[in-house]
Amino acid sequence: MNLSSHAERWDARLWGALTVLCAVIFLDALDVSMVGVALPSIQADLGLTTSTLQWVVSGYVLGYGGLLLLGGRTADLLGRRRVFLVALGVFAVASLLGGVVDDGGLLIVARFVKGISAAFTAPAALSIITTTFAEGPARNRALSIFTACGASGFSLGLVLSGLLTEIGWRWTFLMPVPVALLALAAGFSLLPRHSGEERATGGYDLVGAATITFGMLLLVFAVVRAPEAGWVSVPTLAGLAGAAALLAVFVAVELRVKHPLVRFGILRSAPLVRANLGLVVLFGSYVGFQFVAMQYFQNLLGWSALHTALAFLPAGLIVALTSTKMGDLADRFGTARLIAIGSLSLAAGYGVFLGAGPDPSLTLVIPGMALLGIAFGLSFPSLNIQATAGVADDEQGLASGLLNTSGQVGGALVLAVVAAVATAHGGAVTMDTIRSSFAVCAAVALVGLGIAVTGLIRARSTAPAAAPAPQEAREVLETI
Repeated sequence: MNLSSHAERWDARLWGALTVLCAVIFLDALDVSMVGVALPSIQADLGLTTSTLQWVVSGYVLGYGGLLLLGGRTADLLGRRRVFLVALGVFAVASLLGGVVDDGGLLIVARFVKGISAAFTAPAALSIITTTFAEGPARNRALSIFTACGASGFSLGLVLSGLLTEIGWRWTFLMPVPVALLALAAGFSLLPRHSGEERATGGYDLVGAATITFGMLLLVFAVVRAPEAGWVSVPTLAGLAGAAALLAVFVAVELRVKHPLVRFGILRSAPLVRANLGLVVLFGSYVGFQFVAMQYFQNLLGWSALHTALAFLPAGLIVALTSTKMGDLADRFGTARLIAIGSLSLAAGYGVFLGAGPDPSLTLVIPGMALLGIAFGLSFPSLNIQATAGVADDEQGLASGLLNTSGQVGGALVLAVVAAVATAHGGAVTMDTIRSSFAVCAAVALVGLGIAVTGLIRARSTAPAAAPAPQEAREVLETI
């Protein structure tokens, strides 16, 4: 049942439910990036080695990326509302523990548990939206607001982290606790109960769940550890081979069981596949860029945490200020055009940073960050709309899990490559390795642009003639 289909105007309860979901996706995205600026303070306070410190970031990615498919399907089978609220409670407890522990190992465990909880809240929240709002303008509007909150959380995470780190790094972990508890309390009364009652039919594919979960965990673990252990080392190759074997077993199981965890027929949707590949590029390249930019601004230029955070402010502000327009733009221009323009802006933004030097000017930082903000503002909501359009209600969790998994795996893969390039000269980060790393991000973005152009051509071949692409681009940017 789509509550929004009964009226064009949303009532206070519907707005309240959307606000709860947006608050949680904001926290999930915030947690991905907010710890970045605080890492030097965490290392100094807890006495961590550099190799151990990376797991404060990688632990979250490991839990998040490894269990997203399981989280999405669990929401479909056990009830989206129930899964969302339980996982949100776990998130709040893990955030509190992360802010009070005095041991690096316990901090990494807390981050891993937070990643696991996000692997359940993110697809559950997205599928609650897509089963609550009718497909079309209402859903596009809701998804544009929801995904803009996620993109804003990710973009503004470094800014907020810089401010909180000036007070103390523990506040980057403690700040989400009251927000999560308020969202949990509001969720019990505001989230529509039908989202927990309308469940997918069939049994639970335990073998499929086990093989895909351990396969994804092993894949992400091997990738994030590769820069330290070596890409051709025995542990890395063994991890990748083990992940490939588990994923092959998973495919074989899914083709035979009566009620598969992942129905491969869903991948016959070309728009869904392109959306997943697009998020691999968008999220993967930006995570890699963020890592390199942190090294560039703080280690090479000697900027403070607050100064570094402010450098990312233009991108975050653009995403936040354009959030309410993305649904209307998707209705007017279609997702394929918005993704193509966003992909072009992404490649151009990284291209600007290829001119980075030992004394960058505002004419480099501000335009580059602004282009990345436009890219995220246009592409992220459009990819989510495209990935879930036309998917049956009982598979919305699956579609959401697939999309989020693509983003996390893309982030792990591109970050690993970028980290290897950035430390190629005996582990030392230099201006040459920084430029090379920015070039990797730009190259990944160009691949995404090619995928987006393919989608645009496909959309044009099945739609009436429209205005020339340059005019469309100008109209989109003028609307923003």
